[in-house]
Amino acid sequence: MAVQIAVIDDWQDVARNVVDWSLLEGIGQVNFIHDYPADNASLAERLGEFEVICVMRERTRFDEDLLRRLPKLKLLVTGGMRNAALDFKTAAALGIQVCGTDSYKHAAPELTWALIMAATRNLVAEANALRAGKWQQGLGGDLHGKTLAILGLGSIGQRVAQFGQVFGMRVVAWSENLTAERAAQVGVTYVSKQELFEQADVLSVHLVLSDRSRGLVNAEALGWMKPTALLVNTARGPIVDEAALIKALQKRRLAGAALDVFDVEPLPIHHPFRTLENVLATPHVGYVSEQNYALFFSQMIEDIRAWSAGEPIRLLN
Repeated sequence: MAVQIAVIDDWQDVARNVVDWSLLEGIGQVNFIHDYPADNASLAERLGEFEVICVMRERTRFDEDLLRRLPKLKLLVTGGMRNAALDFKTAAALGIQVCGTDSYKHAAPELTWALIMAATRNLVAEANALRAGKWQQGLGGDLHGKTLAILGLGSIGQRVAQFGQVFGMRVVAWSENLTAERAAQVGVTYVSKQELFEQADVLSVHLVLSDRSRGLVNAEALGWMKPTALLVNTARGPIVDEAALIKALQKRRLAGAALDVFDVEPLPIHHPFRTLENVLATPHVGYVSEQNYALFFSQMIEDIRAWSAGEPIRLLN
């Protein structure tokens, strides 16, 4: 009996062409689903026939209620080795195995710098003006000699810091677990939380979303920032208090924000981030790159083949 396999969250309809899915022909039938997340009743109807479901990062939430509505489900495979949208404990209790994949480590830092540079030099407005027959709309900002503040100096934060050093920026960092010694190892100056926000010309968020980091960039922290500063978030939306950020941007207490992540994704149609002039927003494309997708999907195939052979790999539960 062929196993029914779903590849969901394929919003751009690209999954089928990134890798060779025929490698699974001896195991089952692969179905590509492009719909956005929905309520659990709709998801259960959409996904009820599948024994294997491949999910893209944290696009669709598999909570206890949804998992219990999917009695045929035996294997969940996620892009990456971390996925806060999956209830691992319930999955294990229901006999559903969860496997992950490696990630291409350069995609998010590269996108972070694309946003920093585009926002600093006002590239979108200038490019759109040129298309509209205009010429030179304003003055771009500068990076050399300015202070780059990194909130969270993990693997991605370190890469972003290194790019900043190449641009001749002074790089400072803070997180709850960071020490001065560890910061110094990568040529970064450790500062206090308040100093991080006060000194930043560009503040870039690179924390993992947790109970501790949720809402960490709140109204008080935003109030510490210079009115000329740029806030960049390519980590997770809820780390920044969205309402407080919108208010700061509307009142021009902050020069601008460059954002790839949001509280609700896809971003609601009438959301202020779609219209605020001092916001450069992209639709969570930090990990959406050719190399990262090729790695995700090729290892998802490996995971399914190993599971089918009774020897699962990269287990997360």
